[in-house]
Amino acid sequence: MNEGARLDRLKAIIDSDAYAKTLGLDVELRGDSVRTITNTTEDLVGNVNLPALHGGVVGSLLMLTAALQLNVQMAEDERATLLDIDVDYLRSGRVIQTFGSATLIRKGRRAATLAARLWQEDEQRPIASGRMSFLLQRSEEAPLTLV
Repeated sequence: MNEGARLDRLKAIIDSDAYAKTLGLDVELRGDSVRTITNTTEDLVGNVNLPALHGGVVGSLLMLTAALQLNVQMAEDERATLLDIDVDYLRSGRVIQTFGSATLIRKGRRAATLAARLWQEDEQRPIASGRMSFLLQRSEEAPLTLV
């Protein structure tokens, strides 16, 4: 599958996921590397005193970034289900544009592990990082989904 077709597939997955749309998630593809972009809004704030993004929003953005990266590296008949997520919150996420990337650590026949990170203004100063494990299954009739 060429890069344009893979990007169209990722955008179709995002468009079909109500939560990804609520988060304002968008995606770029450079070769096999996914970069997520989120234009955060006040609706995603957890601490109104700072204001800072809700921790659940940050964790979800990490998971969605990893799921999209995994999708690029899976066979077309594979589907992934989230098994485990471990999030390290490194600093408060402000209500500004947030970027994400993920790296495939290991992909076997039945499971895959990825590391993901989010940043805002400076890629060298991430706001969060995490590790995710996914169960992989083959299914020719499964719909396109994030997880």
